[in-house]
Amino acid sequence: MDTTQTLVNAALVGIGGTIIIDLYAFLMQRVFGVPGTNWQMVGRWLGHMPKGQFVHTAIGKADPVPGEHVLGWAFHYAIGVGYGFLLVAIWGAGWLQAPSIAEPLILALALLVLPYFVMMPGLGMGLAGSKTPKPNVTRFKSLVGHSIFGTGMFLTAKLLASTG
Repeated sequence: MDTTQTLVNAALVGIGGTIIIDLYAFLMQRVFGVPGTNWQMVGRWLGHMPKGQFVHTAIGKADPVPGEHVLGWAFHYAIGVGYGFLLVAIWGAGWLQAPSIAEPLILALALLVLPYFVMMPGLGMGLAGSKTPKPNVTRFKSLVGHSIFGTGMFLTAKLLASTG
C-alpha cells in the first residue's frame, strides 16, 4: 500500500468510526431518550477561541457564533480523521492490512483524556463532567462512546482490508 492510499485509508477509518458512534448516539436518543453530544455547543466553544475564551461557565449561555452547528459537526469529523491518522502513525500501515480490535480500543480509551480534561471543562461541565447533574453517567457515556468509536474504526479497517 503506497503512502497516499495509507493516508486515505487512515482517514476513512476515522470517518467510519465517527459514523458508527453517530449511529449509536442516534439510536440511543431515539430508543432510550439519551441525549447525545450537542455539536452546536462544541461549535460555539470553538468559535469563541479566536477571541481568547477557552473555558466557559455554561456554554449554552455564551453568545452564539455564526455557523456554530456546522463548525461543531466539522470538528467532530475532523477529530475522527485525526484519530484515524494517529492510529496508523502509532501502529503502522501494516495494521490497516491486518487490523485487530485492541489497537483502536486502546487509542480511543487513552484519548478519553481529551473530553474529560479539555472539552468538558471548556464547555463548563467541569473536569471529567464533575459539574454535570450526574457526573458518573457523563463519564460512562464518554467511555462507552469512545469504545464504540474504537470498535467502529476496527470494523471500518476490516471492511477496507477485505475490499482492498
